[in-house]
Amino acid sequence: MIGLSMTSYRGRTLREFEDWLERVEELGFDFVELVSEWPNFLTRETWKTYADVLGSFDIGVTVHAPFSDVNVGSLNEKIRRASLEVLRETLDVASNLNALVVTVHPGHCSPASRRFHGDYNRVHKSSLRELERYSSEFGVPVGVENMPSFPILDAQMPERLAELLEETDLGVTFDIGHLNTVGFPFERFLELLGKRIVHVHLHDNSGESDEHLPLGNGTIPWKKVLPWLRDFTWALEVTGIEDARVSLGFLRAIDEL
Repeated sequence: MIGLSMTSYRGRTLREFEDWLERVEELGFDFVELVSEWPNFLTRETWKTYADVLGSFDIGVTVHAPFSDVNVGSLNEKIRRASLEVLRETLDVASNLNALVVTVHPGHCSPASRRFHGDYNRVHKSSLRELERYSSEFGVPVGVENMPSFPILDAQMPERLAELLEETDLGVTFDIGHLNTVGFPFERFLELLGKRIVHVHLHDNSGESDEHLPLGNGTIPWKKVLPWLRDFTWALEVTGIEDARVSLGFLRAIDEL
């Protein structure tokens, strides 16, 4: 199954959302990935509105949990608890939407977490164990996503993501574009985390930064990568409908659609 992320959506209104869904369906996508970020948060107050629009389409749903201002690795307990409550609400809503999977970012670093790394690891892993309980509570698989090269982001390398998840049975959302920004240790990722993969994000880049280019416009060796990932749902994380169209054409040209 292949879907399109709301990274390609720039609207704010229900009419704009419906128009976007029409174009997504016309392109032949199997599902959409709802990204719960400003100005389109999925909450207990808003989810039904999105569900009503989605009900007019024969299309599935995955969810990307909020990540701006959310940090499950925060050493400030009030911020950590608030972040976990946001994720719990997202899983509750995702369950109502019959979402196939929810993607969640790991915690990220701060000046305090760099100084008190042992404490940071302890609270970070505790949060992930709690997230695992939410996944069971609401019956929705969770994929913790590998992060791109950026100073404050954790879990950029497969070894670090495996370390964070070692006390849980949480899944992984494998972001291929992110992996390309840290040297593309693809075989190592599969070795350490292949059995945890529940979902895949597709986008391209030059290897220098997280550009979210159409597939084929960067340096990722897609012909090598994709045959290993055919058993999973793929979500295109590009920045516009035209980039989605280009990416679909690329996948057809390499016989992956």
